[in-house]
Amino acid sequence: MAMVQAHETRDRLIAANPVLTVEIVEIKTTGDQVLDRRLSEIGGKGLFTKELDEALLDGRCDIGVHSLKDMETEIHPAIAIGAVLPREDVRDAFICAEFDGLAALPPNSVVGTSSLRRQAQILAQRPDLRVESFRGNVQTRLKKLEAGEAAATMLAMAGLNRLSLSDARIHPIEPEELLPAVAQGAIAITRRKDDPETAEKADGLNDPDSHLRVRIERAFLATLEGSCRTPIAGLALLQGDTVWFRGLTARPDGTGVLRVERRGSRADGEAIGREAGQELLPHMDESYRP
Repeated sequence: MAMVQAHETRDRLIAANPVLTVEIVEIKTTGDQVLDRRLSEIGGKGLFTKELDEALLDGRCDIGVHSLKDMETEIHPAIAIGAVLPREDVRDAFICAEFDGLAALPPNSVVGTSSLRRQAQILAQRPDLRVESFRGNVQTRLKKLEAGEAAATMLAMAGLNRLSLSDARIHPIEPEELLPAVAQGAIAITRRKDDPETAEKADGLNDPDSHLRVRIERAFLATLEGSCRTPIAGLALLQGDTVWFRGLTARPDGTGVLRVERRGSRADGEAIGREAGQELLPHMDESYRP
């Protein structure tokens, strides 16, 4: 998936700057290599960004390409998110050969996912199901499903679309049923703050609406001091000049689900996300942060 996103970024850069030569440097992150445990058990989202940030800062790379949902809310002070590409489908996908959704699964069925956000929302709806950890790339998870390690799994529609995967087992889940991760479907381009030449080229790829939406969502996440150890979901939509934001947090076992919804002017931007987080924060005790 990382290489697919890198190639999309390269193609967009060249389309905008036809004389530009772009080399893709593949960097293995700790998050890509340690697949037998949840991210919350081995250090969190920073495991997907640390090595790329180091390559930026020491000059091996000029830009970094990230799935924005895997980035921490606080990034290195010398690095900026210069652009957010046009956002893909934000929805999750329910993947199962026999059933078309959570409601149809028999009691005690196993759903494989490494996401505490998905786990909490699954168990809130179906406490009679079992959730077991599934990590690895898309192909690895589909193979685990085929091997019978779970009755169903969940992946992001954005990743499936970028890989051009179409399958009768894939059933998109509307946000009303399962709220997506903050910044799901968004690719972020990072760069050094002291590199104006790269900024001129990379920042030109920015999609203003996508960037605004993820800033609102990340403001909500930051207010709740969220990480991969806390089940948090959030989605901002733009309807003309109006922002419609929905947010959620819950205990990992699916109990104590807290929801918030706010509408406001897009001119208020990140304040909408912050205020939504502030509304939930007083109701969260330590049981929301395992």
